[in-house]
Amino acid sequence: MFLFVIKYLKFLKIIPGAVLIFDSWLMLWTLISKPDILDHIDAIEKGVLGWNNTNSGLHKYGGLQLNYTIHELGHVHSNGLLDIPLSRKLKQKLLKEGRVQHHHTLVNTGWISFYIKTNEDKNYAIKLLELSYQSSLQRYKYHHP
Repeated sequence: MFLFVIKYLKFLKIIPGAVLIFDSWLMLWTLISKPDILDHIDAIEKGVLGWNNTNSGLHKYGGLQLNYTIHELGHVHSNGLLDIPLSRKLKQKLLKEGRVQHHHTLVNTGWISFYIKTNEDKNYAIKLLELSYQSSLQRYKYHHP
């Protein structure tokens, strides 16, 4: 359902509030069908917020966005789909390992997608976000000595 909406109903993102309504519906569906996923998302948020200078908020296309200062570390849609910006080199390495996939719309970039379904996936998601965090730390120090 999620990928259908992303692919065929992407015009909804220009309608004020439509993304938030869709994400609320997605969260309700996840709560009913796979409530553990929402627990995993909460645990991921709690883990990341334990790192220095991190914060969270609502992502512009719905879900939870995790940040290092003003830099996005990644975001989790309410169905457990985690999207993370990485370097293209790191993305290729992770793709070869077989656990992540190309971002669902930004295929030719460093963005990756990863579905969180189990406790093991939750732990791996935190590791992926830590890679993004470490990359952001390096960029931030480089641009703001």
